Amino acid sequence: MRTRVTDMFGIELPIFAFSHCRDVVAAVSRAGGMGVLGALYFTPEELEMELKWIDDHVDGRPYGVDVVMPASYEGADFAPEELLGRLQSMIPDGHRAFVEDLLARHGVPAPAADAEPGRVLLGWTDATARPQVEVALRHPIALLANALGPPPADLVRLAHERGVKVAALASTPRHALKQVEVGVDVVVAQGMEAGGHTGEISTMVLIPQVVDAVDVPVLAAGGIGNGRQMAAGMALGAEGVWTGSLWLTVEEADTPETARRRILEATSRDTVRSRSWTGKPARLLRNAWTEAWEAEESPGTLPMPLQFMLVSDALRRIGRSESSDLATFPAGQIIGITNQVRSTKDVVFGLVEEFGEALERLSRLTRD
Repeated sequence: MRTRVTDMFGIELPIFAFSHCRDVVAAVSRAGGMGVLGALYFTPEELEMELKWIDDHVDGRPYGVDVVMPASYEGADFAPEELLGRLQSMIPDGHRAFVEDLLARHGVPAPAADAEPGRVLLGWTDATARPQVEVALRHPIALLANALGPPPADLVRLAHERGVKVAALASTPRHALKQVEVGVDVVVAQGMEAGGHTGEISTMVLIPQVVDAVDVPVLAAGGIGNGRQMAAGMALGAEGVWTGSLWLTVEEADTPETARRRILEATSRDTVRSRSWTGKPARLLRNAWTEAWEAEESPGTLPMPLQFMLVSDALRRIGRSESSDLATFPAGQIIGITNQVRSTKDVVFGLVEEFGEALERLSRLTRD
C-alpha cells in the first residue's frame, strides 16, 4: 500500500495506532504501520524510560509520540511555578464533596494513609506538556502528534528542525485549517465515534470536508475498527487511518483485565460523550460515573484542567477498588465489534486483508 503518508514516514502500511502501552506501539511499527505512544499519563522521567524501551524494541522502525496541548484551558496565563496551586484553589468545595459522596455511595474505600495521590495535572497544559515534548524530541521519533487542537507554532518549528513530522487531530474543517496554518504535516480527521476527546461531526461526514479543506495528507479516525471501515475512510479521500480503541483488547495491551472484559462485552451503544473525565467532551464507556455527572444533583463539570484535577484521585481509588460500576475510561464506538483478544500483529494483518476484500467487492460491482 502506498500513499503520501507511507512515503512520508517510510512505512509499509498507512495504519497509525495510538496507545498508552509501549508494547502495542512497538508491535504495530514492527508489523509495518506506525505505533504512536500517548505521553499524557507519564512524567518526563517515566516517558524517557518508555521511549528508551521502544527504541530498543522497535527494530529501527518509525514510531511517534502523542501529547495533549489544548489551545484553551483554565490558567493558561498563570506562571508555571504558581500554576498548580492557583488551579487547585479554583476547585469549589461543593464539587469535592460531590465526588466523595459518589465514591461513598458506591462503596469505594478511602485511600490508605500511605497511598500515593493521583496525578492531578498531567500534560493538560502548555507548561506541563512541553517537558514531555522535550523528552520525545531527544529520541528518534518520526512523528509528534497533538491530540487536542493545533500545537504551538514554535514547537512545530522545533520538531521540523529535528526532522520530525507533526500531526494534529481535527473535528471540524475549521480546526484543520488552523492546524495547517501553524505548519502541521498531517491532519487527523476524527469523527464523533472516536474514543477520548471528540467533536460532534460523524466520520463519514467529516473526512471529505477536511480532505477538501486542506492540502496535506489526512488520516481517517473515529470508528475505524476493521478493513472495511479503513477502505471507507480512504474512499472518502483519507490517505491512511488513525486507530485507538481497537488496541485496548489486544494481547500486548496493558488494559486491566476487568476493563478488557467490559470492552469485549460492550456494544456500540455503551459509550457516551461526557465532560466528566477532563472537562471537555470525550467519549467514554457509559456507566454509573458518567450518569452521575448528568444527574439532577450533579454540580456540573469544571473546565479543563480543573475537572481532571478534581477527579484524578477518585479515578485512582476506583481503579484499586471492586467498584467496577464506576470505572470508566475512553472508548470509541468500535468496541461493539472488538469481541475477542488477538495479537497486535494479527489485528494489523487482519485490517489489510479485510481492506483488500472490501476493494474486491467494490471492483465486482463495476465489472461488466
